[in-house]
Amino acid sequence: MEDIKIENTCDNVKSFCLDCNSHFANLRPFLKNVIVSKHFKRDLKDKNTIKSIVKSILDCSHLDFNELHKFEENIDGNLLFRAKKENLHIVYCIDKEMKIIFLRAISNFDDYKRFLENKKEIKAMIESL
Repeated sequence: MEDIKIENTCDNVKSFCLDCNSHFANLRPFLKNVIVSKHFKRDLKDKNTIKSIVKSILDCSHLDFNELHKFEENIDGNLLFRAKKENLHIVYCIDKEMKIIFLRAISNFDDYKRFLENKKEIKAMIESL
């Protein structure tokens, strides 16, 4: 998958940025890199879909999502967020090195909740990238 460039779209707040979670909005200008995990790629499979979702999240494009940048929790200094598009729960984090890591795309809410409960797995995923 080709590199996805991070552009600082939050310099000029647009109408669709107004709901940006303060945790995400404060860190947004400092993001250095985008990483898409193997799990995320397997969950979505289609490269164009992956690129589209990642780009929409990075652009704070609330029009594409029911929820965007919902702060879930802090796992050992890594801030975990969720975006929701219809029934798809996209889990991503900003790690200690200011990389945004797309971890999973889960279509079943119960599976999503189970994933969030397994903090050791999430921490291991983040550290392995």
